[in-house]
Amino acid sequence: MSTDAGDGFSFKREMLAALPSLRAFSVSLARRHDRADDLVQETVMKAWSKQESFQPGTNMRAWLFTILRNEFYSQMRRKGRELPDPDGVFAGNLATHPEQYGKLDMADFKEALDTLPDDQREAIVLIGASGFSYEEAAEIAGVAVGTIKSRVNRARTKLQELLTITGESDYGPDQTSAPLVNKAFPGR
Repeated sequence: MSTDAGDGFSFKREMLAALPSLRAFSVSLARRHDRADDLVQETVMKAWSKQESFQPGTNMRAWLFTILRNEFYSQMRRKGRELPDPDGVFAGNLATHPEQYGKLDMADFKEALDTLPDDQREAIVLIGASGFSYEEAAEIAGVAVGTIKSRVNRARTKLQELLTITGESDYGPDQTSAPLVNKAFPGR
């Protein structure tokens, strides 16, 4: 962007003239030539995209140095929140159980829970989901502790039947995703 040709101002020309000083300042901050070059490039890109905010006749070098300095400190803040992983070891070990299976399992569970008789559903929710003790759940339901235990047991048995749960292997990742999760988390 340039103003009238008569005043001799050329944004591009002034920016190019400032590059050697900008690079020297960048090297002093980054302490590595490759990082310094990246920093200068990022500064030039930002300055070029924001050239309409530069006031002709003001100090172009100071403006560019400010952009470079701000970019350097922004990168340092980002770097402080990142975990260095140059070989990709940490990233390669990240694996999670696919989310869609959990959502489908939860939908199946809700459907099965809705088929339970009201007294069993109430008992299993009080004990399993709300975390009440058998005594507290019995008091809330207004029944004996043995009755709550019986209702919870019948509810668990019915849920296992409805969800076709036969053992511990039915929880967690399925056969397809288990090798991936187990590779990432060997103790599983």
